[in-house]
Amino acid sequence: MELEDFAKQVVALALEFPEAWQDSPWGDVAVKVRKKAILFGGWPTEDRFSISLKLPESGADVLEWEHAAPTGYGLGRHGWVSIGFPRGEAHDLEALRPLLEESFQAVAPKTLVKQWRASR
Repeated sequence: MELEDFAKQVVALALEFPEAWQDSPWGDVAVKVRKKAILFGGWPTEDRFSISLKLPESGADVLEWEHAAPTGYGLGRHGWVSIGFPRGEAHDLEALRPLLEESFQAVAPKTLVKQWRASR
């Protein structure tokens, strides 16, 4: 799968959450629930797509991944993790689903999380 297609599919997965919508601050993509971001994504280079998610439970484990690091701008100390996806490598979209769910549950209003859990 081309990296651009993978990036679009990651964003599409994040947009499946209740009240999720896409924003484009600073020219990058953000998926927000109401006014809070659950995912930041962008292209720091032409050969790499990167996302940042809030991962209060699995963040320490994800930081062990080869292309993962605490998110910059002080967000890393608040549980945000950035994951890079270099061009030319295989990337598992389904492995990101539980991380997207965790970020949604960490950021979205509790009533919305409860509604989402009940609909599953």
